[in-house]
Amino acid sequence: MKTQQLITAFSLLLGVYATPLAAQQPLNFTVKANEIKSAVSPNMWGIFFEDINLSADGGIYAELVKNRSFEFSMPLMGWSIPKEAANNGQVLIINRQTVNSANPRFARVTVPGTRSFALVNEGFRGMGIKAGEQYNFSVYARQQASTAVKLTLTLLDESGKAIGSTTIAPTGNSWEQYKGSFTASATVPKAKLQVQFSGPGVVDVDMISLFPQHTWKERPNGLRADLVQLLADLHPGFLRFPGGCIVEGRELSNRYQWKKTVGDVNERTVIMNRWNNEFAHRATPDYFQSFGLGFFEYFQLSEDIGASPLPILNCGMACQFNSSEVVAVNELDPYIQDALDLIEFANGDVNTTWGALRAKMGHPAPFNLKMMGVGNEQWGPQYVERYTIFAKVIKEKYPAIQLINSLGPGPDGDKFTFLNDTLRKLHADILDEHYYSSPEWFLKNASRYDSYDRKGPKIFAGEYAAHSKGVGNGDNKNSWQCALAEAAFMTGLERNTDVVVMASYAPLLAHVDGWQWAPDLIWFDNLRSYGTPNYYVQKLYANNKGSVVVPILKGNSVISGQDSVYASSVVDHTTGELVVKLVNTAATPIPVALVVQGVKLATNANLTILKSNDLQGLNSLDQPMHISPATQNIDIKGKTIRTNIAPWSFYVIRTKITK
Repeated sequence: MKTQQLITAFSLLLGVYATPLAAQQPLNFTVKANEIKSAVSPNMWGIFFEDINLSADGGIYAELVKNRSFEFSMPLMGWSIPKEAANNGQVLIINRQTVNSANPRFARVTVPGTRSFALVNEGFRGMGIKAGEQYNFSVYARQQASTAVKLTLTLLDESGKAIGSTTIAPTGNSWEQYKGSFTASATVPKAKLQVQFSGPGVVDVDMISLFPQHTWKERPNGLRADLVQLLADLHPGFLRFPGGCIVEGRELSNRYQWKKTVGDVNERTVIMNRWNNEFAHRATPDYFQSFGLGFFEYFQLSEDIGASPLPILNCGMACQFNSSEVVAVNELDPYIQDALDLIEFANGDVNTTWGALRAKMGHPAPFNLKMMGVGNEQWGPQYVERYTIFAKVIKEKYPAIQLINSLGPGPDGDKFTFLNDTLRKLHADILDEHYYSSPEWFLKNASRYDSYDRKGPKIFAGEYAAHSKGVGNGDNKNSWQCALAEAAFMTGLERNTDVVVMASYAPLLAHVDGWQWAPDLIWFDNLRSYGTPNYYVQKLYANNKGSVVVPILKGNSVISGQDSVYASSVVDHTTGELVVKLVNTAATPIPVALVVQGVKLATNANLTILKSNDLQGLNSLDQPMHISPATQNIDIKGKTIRTNIAPWSFYVIRTKITK
């Protein structure tokens, strides 16, 4: 029996439906629209990006070739030699570590006769190819001993049929980049790229790359347009990058070092992705970071989607869940210098060292960096010791930069309490709270910030998501039950914007064939993508952010779970509208009457409804809009807005107001 049927039957036994709906007395709420409780931060609802679940390589970074520079731990990982070509030549991987430490390896292909040798790249769980799309190939190559090996690039569908091809003829014995383009004749979700070498001769190749022409804003080395569009549609206030535990690394040698992710793409150092074997149930040994999506691209993406950039930097501590490795305090200087240089890279004049690099990469104007995270999810006195040193140096040189500080991996317990007490005494700027828990936890904690110190540090709800089956396993789903609980919890975040200044769901992206962690906000395969019910909750909050919070009360109390209803209200000064958010977590409809004080209402309102009759309902690649918002108009009489909140639903009401 379905969940809805069970609950309906149980409710009938209890007599919930004994009174006809029309006869039920509405819940009366008062909205004091002329009483400003607090301002809403422009950064309030944002995005947390981490390279997990093939989010970067194989995801938003549009490169189709895996291990394009042969720098994975197994140099030919992702590449194969067709049986029919195996005896026609050979490939050697040459390591030139002393010559080029950032990109030491390249492939030397020898074709002794007139037949053809070939390498085939499998892509990231295949290559998503669209009919009629132009694909741009590039390679760095040089000929050996006056030979003239030609390269024929062919896209192959799942059956091995060619669906697009072009030929490149490298010349000379020095490294040069060669390019070619072709148009695909078919749509294929899991294509491969064959690079055929026709001799005789010897040729060296490196940085074998394939991009679609239509990336976000048509940029070379660009991003996957459909995924960026989903982010842009959120209208995020900030973009936090690059994580997450990626920042820390399993050990310090594997940490994220931003300076190795900027400059020429072919000079960025590839490293193992720390999520490749983190979870035994989703091991991904071919997961590496090419850093084609690096700090410059993160800043550029932030600017593109109108979000404030929020970089998080390593503070000399590796992941405490893994190695607990820390750098000695007297050796912190390089880590602190990285932070200072990043501010210069983002904001510095073009005549500064790092500002000049930003300009050389195509962005002479500053990125207007205003905030930065020191460490990710660290805890203990060793974190406080290092944060204190970072803060002193950064604030002395850049006092306007706001610093984000870790409160550890959870929202309570000894680790949290120690950091919360200590960092408050140190007058930290913004404290980063993380919570992954059950839907029930989110419902119970919607009033978490009602009693927080109004004069203490501000709060960043930096990572949160309701988990249906416990944390850290492969069974969690982006169910409507989880999204609804998050919607209820977020009324408490919005109601307390004098304390909570930023919030972001996490993680953001997941490839359906390459994920390590669930749930996630947006799912995709090689061709398609969709927003989860949780995505639409985030979108409704971010697109209806408002300028100031105004009280919404039942009697003299805030509405936070009474009668299964959660609520918050804001006024949008830009549009001159009152915005009320209502969440019904009950299995029955609830009539409400919103008496609005202090302003004059229009005669109608726009109502957006996000709901499902199935708490375990999901969106999918085949049904991407199964649970998605619907809009309608409702009439208003006098000072009262009346509506029936459907079972298990999230309502957003917008109406024009005048004083």
